[in-house]
Amino acid sequence: MSGGQAQVMWDEAVTGYDFGPGHPMDPVRLFLTMRLIEAYGLDKAARVVAAPAAGESTLGLVHRADYIEAVRRASADPRSADTAYGLGTPDDPAFAGMHDAAALIAGQSVAAAESVWRGEAVHAVNFSGGLHHAMPGSASGFCVYNDAALAVARLLELGAERVAYVDVDVHHGDGVQAAFWEDPRVLTISLHEDPRTLFPQTGRPEETGAPGAEGSAVNVALPAGTGDAGWLRAFHAVVPELLAAFRPQVLVTQHGADTHFEDPLAHLAVSLDAQRLVAEACHDLAHRHADGRWVALGGGGYAVVDVVPRSWAHLVGIAAGRPVDPESAVPEEWRREVFRRTQQLGPLRMTDGLRPSWRDFAESGYDPADRLDQAVLATRRAVFPSHGLLP
Repeated sequence: MSGGQAQVMWDEAVTGYDFGPGHPMDPVRLFLTMRLIEAYGLDKAARVVAAPAAGESTLGLVHRADYIEAVRRASADPRSADTAYGLGTPDDPAFAGMHDAAALIAGQSVAAAESVWRGEAVHAVNFSGGLHHAMPGSASGFCVYNDAALAVARLLELGAERVAYVDVDVHHGDGVQAAFWEDPRVLTISLHEDPRTLFPQTGRPEETGAPGAEGSAVNVALPAGTGDAGWLRAFHAVVPELLAAFRPQVLVTQHGADTHFEDPLAHLAVSLDAQRLVAEACHDLAHRHADGRWVALGGGGYAVVDVVPRSWAHLVGIAAGRPVDPESAVPEEWRREVFRRTQQLGPLRMTDGLRPSWRDFAESGYDPADRLDQAVLATRRAVFPSHGLLP
């Protein structure tokens, strides 16, 4: 395909997406990620592009007009936020300029999708995106506009016939699933902590899509405490076979870093090293099944110094064809910037010091006593037959 170079979507104004002091989604995580990307020179290996905010018609591809208007009202006067739209809640407190900041993040993801579809970039990353909980008519889970769903919807509008969305955030990608529940052109795959122990309490294996779109929604509900070996085993037991059967023209992935064992809001025990391996796998799967067309988004992640910047710098390095050596020392100028901004000491290396491995599901067989294997098999039984695959 033409284009060739990877794109990183970045406008410093996305850090205006700020729910205020004490809120877990601290925009410093975006600032520090971009500074780490620059410290490694990855901004020279990829083209850094700022796109305009998504306009009304683009937002309307997923969101209802009355909801967009409610966001605008709350943005102009946060005191007027309507909780019926999920605004002004502890998760999604209204703030001045909220519409503009959320629409700007959405605009980056939509532009990333456009660039990849048109061949202007081979891969595009918007680590400020991945706000996958926002619903057509309400904010939810720190998410105002669902940039991930908007990117997929724009690809369909441009003529894509099959788009795959793979979400490895610790929370279920419920908003994206809801947006395409009835659309067999979109395959949504979400690996997340079991809904019995984590927000948003959805994403069970039996959630498989509406009549006429059976098997288009795929959910792997991982037991709390799942670590690298189980997480990687589940990913490789579900995602590659489904993508091979579905044959997407574009792969959109969401890389929430909150699966990490240091994350304060969830209960998986995944390392930075396993997160890097999954980013590499997504890159490989895009080339194997989608002619290389890959749109990669950020997502959750609330260990904002130790985990998020390193995880997403790895993601950008992979997309840019300049992967960062996990053993490399984190640049000292970045650690000084971390201390200036947060009064915390930054991590020293780009690894957690682990070398994750996993047992292949097909080769090792299924252990009926293992909760992770039970979760994987429940998903395979629920959706694989719809794709002509054996569970």
